Amino acid sequence: MTTVTKLAVTGMTCGHCVSAVTNELKGVPDVQDVSVELHAGETSLVRVISKLPLAEAPLRDAVDEAGYDVAGVEVLENAVAAESAAQAPGRQATRSLPIIPS
Repeated sequence: MTTVTKLAVTGMTCGHCVSAVTNELKGVPDVQDVSVELHAGETSLVRVISKLPLAEAPLRDAVDEAGYDVAGVEVLENAVAAESAAQAPGRQATRSLPIIPS
């Protein structure tokens, strides 16, 4: 099972910010991977991948250590199945055949 913890992080503005947050989060035990969707000057989305759910406090501490604030946390357990299910309607729609008038 894969867990994705989504962190809404404020204050990030550049690649250096992304690097700082990524490095701090990768130092948290059991974190497998980190990806950042930067929205300069707004709330950025940070995805933390792990096998099992992670405690929120160490993630918040890591982001704080990098110099930024966590505005929100969302945990998606069994993330691969959940994300596949969420994307299924879109995939289905793109596979429909067009109706051609005769």
